[in-house]
Amino acid sequence: MNIKESLALALKRARIAKKITQEDFSDISSRTYVSTLERGLYTPTVEKVDALAKVIGIHPLTILSLAYLINEEATDASALLNVINSELNELIFLIDRGQ
Repeated sequence: MNIKESLALALKRARIAKKITQEDFSDISSRTYVSTLERGLYTPTVEKVDALAKVIGIHPLTILSLAYLINEEATDASALLNVINSELNELIFLIDRGQ
């Protein structure tokens, strides 16, 4: 499975887990568009991921993190979050040092 397919599956799983229907996205997207995203026919923009996450009631990075866990066939969210935390801290340090 590639990351595009994983993102589609993550979106669908998050939506279903939170008991949100495709119709619940009607203020930001049509049900048909949400269906195409969940089938991996289209890839959402960052803005669209943000809007979808708001409707689901989760942080946009949660969808992306779930997509990478699915893509890597992993279940250890803590390990992934530790990597992200470490990388963010390093980048912040390097950015701050460069200013």
